[in-house]
Amino acid sequence: MTIEYKFNENLIVNDIMDYVNNTYNSHYAQTKNYQATEIIIDQGHGTGFCMGNILKYAQRYGKKEGRNKADLMKVIHYAIIQLSQDHYQCNSKIVAPKEPESELKQYHSMFDKKDNE
Repeated sequence: MTIEYKFNENLIVNDIMDYVNNTYNSHYAQTKNYQATEIIIDQGHGTGFCMGNILKYAQRYGKKEGRNKADLMKVIHYAIIQLSQDHYQCNSKIVAPKEPESELKQYHSMFDKKDNE
């Protein structure tokens, strides 16, 4: 099945991957075995750092250098980093969202218990 994307999502996702890949090839990443973001996350400040940068680049978009595509790429990249910390780690403290069907069963079971009491 071929999906006809209405907003060029396929192209945009590919651009995002190119942008992220280039961050690993930048001169900042080549001189060290780690990135500064990793240290910030390891010290427990990752969420504030990522969310702060998301806000910074979102508010800057359209003001500094006009509608700068790089600002939006940074917003998305910091959002991806935050997603990785909260939802894509085995040891994540944040519980992954439940399946809608199981939530519905749990909701109904709450009322079943009350009716039986």
